[in-house]
Amino acid sequence: MSITVNGLDELRKLAGGELGASEWIEVTQQRIDTFADATGDHQWIHVDPRRAAEGPFGAPIAHGYLTLSLFIPLFTELLDVRGVTTKVNYGLNRVRFPAPVTVGSRIRLVARLAEVEDVPGGVQITVDGSVEIEGGAKPAAVLQSLSRFYA
Repeated sequence: MSITVNGLDELRKLAGGELGASEWIEVTQQRIDTFADATGDHQWIHVDPRRAAEGPFGAPIAHGYLTLSLFIPLFTELLDVRGVTTKVNYGLNRVRFPAPVTVGSRIRLVARLAEVEDVPGGVQITVDGSVEIEGGAKPAAVLQSLSRFYA
């Protein structure tokens, strides 16, 4: 379920609040292979299903950075900021990958808007996010993301 805000003042009012959970998405072998092609990271643990089946996880796993890259499409399901001219990713304060995402797993983002602070011409938001694996004991990724919105 998406939260929609109109402008920076409404965004500021959400500081400290929960944004909820995105829909589940499946991490397919095709998605993993496409990411490997885009990045040049063709390590067998990701792209060789037969060999990976005999590896430590019993199946191919998604690249950690693939899981991280899915933050933005999952996040946009949670928060829609209107009435701004520009939205940019500003960076990350921290990222950890506690559990691997095996091919065929479903993941979702659970997020909290930790902070909203003024920057010249707009605001910077800090989002605490956890990428959950359906049925998993540990998250696939835990991160703190920074984005900027300009009026």
